[in-house]
Amino acid sequence: MKKKIKEAVNVLRNGGVVLFPTETAYGLAADATNTNAIKRVFKLKGRRNEYPPPLIAATEDMARRTVEITPMLNQFVKKYWPGALSVKVWPKKGSKLSSWTKRPDGSVAIRVSSHEIASALSKGLKKPIIATSANRHKMPSCYSVKACVRQFKGQKLAPDVMIDIGAIPKRKTSTIIGEENGKIVVYRKGPIRIPKKYVA
Repeated sequence: MKKKIKEAVNVLRNGGVVLFPTETAYGLAADATNTNAIKRVFKLKGRRNEYPPPLIAATEDMARRTVEITPMLNQFVKKYWPGALSVKVWPKKGSKLSSWTKRPDGSVAIRVSSHEIASALSKGLKKPIIATSANRHKMPSCYSVKACVRQFKGQKLAPDVMIDIGAIPKRKTSTIIGEENGKIVVYRKGPIRIPKKYVA
């Protein structure tokens, strides 16, 4: 597996796309600072970039070097990272994140994955990666490489490398939260439930 991860990191470094497992479902990865690579992911999925992809950082320290995490969000980050919690935050100056990772207000969604392969890809690249579900637009999430291949069959584009660990458990995509006016806003429900007392 180490050899496969090394191959995948080299693909990411050269602007390629990697199919890989996460703690939620199989995903598509690309260098979060490489716009052309991210555009390839969107073409592969058959969708536009109106919904920028979430990011995965190898470590909490990498995430903090990339984005500003508010004190309120920090308590959830401390509790649930690494894990299936993404936070909507703003990049730090000099982060070099592609504009294709950013929402209209300039924010991004980022998490530290608890999956060792997802973490290893970002660690090897030494940058955050995008991590969007490996399925065609409006089709279900994939929990095996075989399912992904079936969805992408007949497409001109394909992932440059696939990391196959077999079928993985069916889980919800990551919870996405942010902070507005001193309260937590849940933008996407997922496996991590936020106590009502914090939610706007």
